[in-house]
Amino acid sequence: MVPLSYYLFLSGLIFTIGVLGFLVRRNLLVMFMCIELMLNGVNLFLVSLARKFGSMDGQIFVFLIMTVAAAEAAVGLAIIIAFFRNKKSANVDDLNLMKW
Repeated sequence: MVPLSYYLFLSGLIFTIGVLGFLVRRNLLVMFMCIELMLNGVNLFLVSLARKFGSMDGQIFVFLIMTVAAAEAAVGLAIIIAFFRNKKSANVDDLNLMKW
């Protein structure tokens, strides 16, 4: 059996990689993937604690987070594709140049 601390360390590492990637990279798609990494780190944390304490609450929250992430993926990718079609770039610095 793998100890709980390994899962918690891994979830913290995944979340930290997501935060660093979001703060460092300037590409919209990479930033979007980093947000997904952060959500997956939180999901792993919640599932591991739910398993440790024998509760289903963490798994229910993971289900809700995955539902929100799927909706975010649909809307976010549509926005990114529309931006890329207009500007021919996925750089975040070009976002302030959009005039609606």
